[in-house]
Amino acid sequence: MHDDVFLVPIFALLIPIVAIVGGVVTQMQARRLRAEQRMAMLARGIPLAEIEAVLKSPYSAEPNGGANDPLRSLANTRRAAIILLSVGFGLVLFFDMLYSILGVRQVLAGAAAGLIPIAIGIGFVIDYFLQKRDLRRFGLEVAARD
Repeated sequence: MHDDVFLVPIFALLIPIVAIVGGVVTQMQARRLRAEQRMAMLARGIPLAEIEAVLKSPYSAEPNGGANDPLRSLANTRRAAIILLSVGFGLVLFFDMLYSILGVRQVLAGAAAGLIPIAIGIGFVIDYFLQKRDLRRFGLEVAARD
């Protein structure tokens, strides 16, 4: 059982699946809790405007969670690009080091897997600069640190 070659890939695939399911369950619980709080406040006779003000998300000033904020979208795109490029280069470096240690040429096939997040990250970088250009074209100021 411990020498099974499929054990590592199976667990590698289970980790993101569990993370996604956990995130969805957490989000559902938060929505259910928010709905229960809203119903309890309505039952006490609190006006709807006050309820929305109290239960507003602490992460945004907008009721829709800031989904239409172009600067937030720009920051999220930049963050995704940085993470994907880091993961991709980290995979390539890891498998290159592993090859230099073990000397097994098949290990380099793992380095090729790092090209996928690198390519996606480059796409996010391109999207970031296109969004930044569009924001400047429409007269919105991009943060000074960009």
